[in-house]
Amino acid sequence: MDEVIKIVNDIKAGNIKPIYFLMGEEPYYIDKLSEYIEQNVLAEEEKGFNQTVLYGRDVSVEDIVSTAKRYPMMADRQVVIVKEAQELSRTIDKIEAYVNNPMESTVLVFCYKYKTLDKRKKVTKLLAQNGIVYESKKLYENQVGDWIKRVLAGKKYTIDPKANAMLVEFLGTDLSKINNELEKLQIILPQGTMITPQHIEENIGFSKDYNVFELRKAIGERNQLKAYKIAENFAHNPKEYPLVMTTGLVFGFFVQLLKYHGLKDKNPKNVASVLGVNPFFLKEYDLAVKNYPMRKVSQIVGALRDIDVKSKGVGANALPQSDLLKEMLYKIFN
Repeated sequence: MDEVIKIVNDIKAGNIKPIYFLMGEEPYYIDKLSEYIEQNVLAEEEKGFNQTVLYGRDVSVEDIVSTAKRYPMMADRQVVIVKEAQELSRTIDKIEAYVNNPMESTVLVFCYKYKTLDKRKKVTKLLAQNGIVYESKKLYENQVGDWIKRVLAGKKYTIDPKANAMLVEFLGTDLSKINNELEKLQIILPQGTMITPQHIEENIGFSKDYNVFELRKAIGERNQLKAYKIAENFAHNPKEYPLVMTTGLVFGFFVQLLKYHGLKDKNPKNVASVLGVNPFFLKEYDLAVKNYPMRKVSQIVGALRDIDVKSKGVGANALPQSDLLKEMLYKIFN
């Protein structure tokens, strides 16, 4: 994120490079940077003649070079944006000659999503010498919560830790999808609002009471009544709560408890780091570790593997989801 801010600040200051090669597994920042360049490098009246958007599936590298070598009309520079540039991965090396001597009056932007160039290649080194090479890396799940907080803080919002965890739980690490949901909330809620689980439930559609997050919490507390009630709700909504996802997340929870049991350094900061969880939720893990000794956790992990296999239709004679959920909880609590 800091690198993105630096690139944007440099453009604002007039330090504009002739080439921006935006690549990597996480498309969110690639889109944001290309959008910023598209909206801000040229004045509105200059864009008609001097801003071109190409698509990798429709053009060749030679077409891109030909466009980039044109001179701007009634402006200091032109902008050429190549979207879906990863479609040119087999021939992208042909850009090397242009990169070695780029047009100073052209801003050429490549949006090379889900892939990266080999950093050892000559073309990559030339791009770094004569332009900007930015790699947008996928965030780990335990980093997404902090990212959400930073994005919201920049818009003058805060978020309750549980609401934050719900977003990560249900949307995973897809930053574009998360940002879309956050923007919906920002339209509805005034600046200065703390986003709560209630806001998430009412405006995004995740139940604050019936979700895998709450099921995991109920299991950790050994609250059988609540766990079975949530499982029953899941059984009635199999599309929204697929069994494979549920067993996977519960399995992950008990693997975390195994790690916790094995830690020598149980300092909260270290525990949160090793388990990859928000320190706010450590009390729940502390309680779960007391409720489930290491031997029991090991047994549960084995039982969950069996349930996972059955959930995929192996050796279970197509048992209904409700039966498998009950079997999962029975093996956990007994």
